[in-house]
Amino acid sequence: MNSNGQLYTIEGFAAALIMVMTAYLVVNATSIYTAGDTHINDMQLETLGSDALNVMGTPMNITEKVEGNSTLQIILEESDSAAFRTNFLELVNVNGMGPKQDIQFLANYTCRDDNSDSIPPLQPLSSSSRSLTGGEHTVRVTKWVIVNTPCGSETTRDRAVLVEVLLWRD
Repeated sequence: MNSNGQLYTIEGFAAALIMVMTAYLVVNATSIYTAGDTHINDMQLETLGSDALNVMGTPMNITEKVEGNSTLQIILEESDSAAFRTNFLELVNVNGMGPKQDIQFLANYTCRDDNSDSIPPLQPLSSSSRSLTGGEHTVRVTKWVIVNTPCGSETTRDRAVLVEVLLWRD
């Protein structure tokens, strides 16, 4: 009988088990963060911001419906940045019965000046308590709103205004 052959077989089997267990532990100990995972978070944040702008842009009661005004139109016509901040954060930072989300934003709007045939620089609308530093990963949501305000050198009249909000998680 060749006992050396049996010993080599048992040794090889034990080495294979050790290598398989090591590979299993290494694979389970590391988490791989792919770009696809970021895309899902961006889509959720974009949907949340878009929904908040749509809610603010929809008349909430019969008086607003008759007058054709929405909360967003009133805020833009009165340049009420505090009201925008309060309404927007109330809509995006509540997650059902769960904890508040730490979503930050920077909102601007722009319109077209027909007299000078130009687009003036972005007009600041509002922002959250934490300002944008440039290192955040932002998502942009926009909404067109019809308001009765002046733009640049023009007089007051009904015009389309583009509201742009940059969102990021803290």
